[in-house]
Amino acid sequence: MDRTLAADLARLPELLDATRAAAAEALATLATRPVVPPTGEPPAPESLPERATGTEAALAAFHDRWEPRLSASAGPRYLGFVTGGATPAALAGDWLTAAHDQNSNSALDGGGQDLERETVGWLRELFGLSAAHSGTFVSGATMSNTTGLAIAREWLGERLGVSPAEDGAAALGPVRVLSGAPHSSIGKALSVLGLGRASLVRVPTLPGREAVDPAALERALADTPGPAVVVANAGTVNTVDFDDLRAIAALRERHDFWLHTDAAFGAFAALSPEHAHLTDGLDASDSLCIDLHKWLNVPYDSAVQFTRRRDLQARVFQNSAAYLGPLGDHPDLVHLTPENSHRLRALAAWFTLRAYGRQGHREIVERDIACARALGAALEEDPALTLLAPVRLNVVCFTLAEAPTPERVAALREAVAAEVFVTPTVYGGTAGLRAAFSNWRTTEDDVRRAAEALGAAAREIA
Repeated sequence: MDRTLAADLARLPELLDATRAAAAEALATLATRPVVPPTGEPPAPESLPERATGTEAALAAFHDRWEPRLSASAGPRYLGFVTGGATPAALAGDWLTAAHDQNSNSALDGGGQDLERETVGWLRELFGLSAAHSGTFVSGATMSNTTGLAIAREWLGERLGVSPAEDGAAALGPVRVLSGAPHSSIGKALSVLGLGRASLVRVPTLPGREAVDPAALERALADTPGPAVVVANAGTVNTVDFDDLRAIAALRERHDFWLHTDAAFGAFAALSPEHAHLTDGLDASDSLCIDLHKWLNVPYDSAVQFTRRRDLQARVFQNSAAYLGPLGDHPDLVHLTPENSHRLRALAAWFTLRAYGRQGHREIVERDIACARALGAALEEDPALTLLAPVRLNVVCFTLAEAPTPERVAALREAVAAEVFVTPTVYGGTAGLRAAFSNWRTTEDDVRRAAEALGAAAREIA
């Protein structure tokens, strides 16, 4: 063994303590350091070290060269995208995930698979899904949507008497995928699956809404030859709008389609009694995307996909190799997603669910919703800013009250980046910004600081 590697092994407890101390220091400053540090020229690239210097030297180099450039994305005022943090229990679970370093794809070494199945069962209960849904962990919403649409592709083949998994997507002929306000990952998934971005058909939404118009969807289905795929939204990116899932599911009485629901973060509305009605009909989905590194507050990367047709899922993703064993009636995880290697992502989710339960995670969801409402109210009262849409759940979509050009809106975002991080968007043809609340640390004080920073910067720009 290399001498330095052997020395690190001998000092491993001491090195882990040093790493713990570095992590604790970083976490202790989340609320006070710049949310996004000032950008500048990155450090000049170093050459690959020729000789070993050890973990301690690597920690020091990271602390000096790269840590100062990292954002406080796990902190309370990082309101860009839809980004959670990591609850204490989730962080503990993630550290143990690395320590145990399980590739939990094979039942030949099945402890990890069993833990994942228990966690999926808890998630199914959390979101009010029936036992008809089976689930598997994946890396994020994009992979969850891709997996769900891959199963939908095989369902289309089943209806047409072919198997795209065996014969290729061309065996299907033209495919129509209908959606009102699809997330960008849907087009990406269709590209990856060989169905093509052009197969995505935008269906009109309700006036002033991002929710699909059910009547328009029925007309589009009536104009679609053969079976189709419908992508419903349970929480759109700009305004957290929800399609009427029950109305969409009812259309299957007259039309033949697979219902895939993108509920990446909107599914968490089910935890709040006041908002649970938004997810009515979620269980009717044939496949379902839920992103966990958003509102469950587990570390990146983590999501889950659910489906009612695990048989079709295994037909798509089965991996035939002697060392994996037979497919069987209960397929190993290696047969259910594009990944052959599958870290024990479920452990962080298991930890946070075990530690805080339904009530703890309900409190996070409801506090974030209250924070979004409070920011929306504060921005409405500020004459320099205006809301672009009502605050429906946990996202505030807003812009400058006067001359909201892309350049001026970008200047506003950059002006406040050290205090609060928000991301750009375009809504109704107007350049705007989004503040998405999904972090377990965020409080009313963070809302006050964000509102003050945005208001002051907006008045300066005006």
